[in-house]
Amino acid sequence: MRVTDILQIKAGPIYSISPDTCLSDCLGLMADNDLGSLAVIERRTLVGLLTFREIFSAMAQHQRQRRTGHAAEVLDIRARNVMNPAPIVVDPEMGIAELRGLMVERYLRYVPVIRNGSFLGIISFHDVAKAMHEEQAFENQMLKSYIGDWPAEAVAVS
Repeated sequence: MRVTDILQIKAGPIYSISPDTCLSDCLGLMADNDLGSLAVIERRTLVGLLTFREIFSAMAQHQRQRRTGHAAEVLDIRARNVMNPAPIVVDPEMGIAELRGLMVERYLRYVPVIRNGSFLGIISFHDVAKAMHEEQAFENQMLKSYIGDWPAEAVAVS
């Protein structure tokens, strides 16, 4: 299984924002659509990734600045000021095991997928776990079918 297979399975809308979108609009979009990340797109090019991690960090910084009296209005903060401007991206032909390893090693929850400079979507760690689970369940079922007389359910022996 490859990254492109996961994107095809997801097959839903791709949510994106411009770098000048205010943080309150980003939060609303994420909350309304149960999203953990947003692609930041400018002139049809991925220029950043905004996740709850960046938003929480910005809110914590805002709170610290507010205590000292030097805080801008939180509604005025723009995506460009808090996004990750250089997210790790992957190719759609990358294998799922390699992707999982990268995400675990680099503590990534979301990874943009890019082919020849074109943004194709975002893969979440949940997407990877779900795809691997389904693939293993299918392989398990195939092995049981091959064996032929595998019991339908294991019976606990006391």
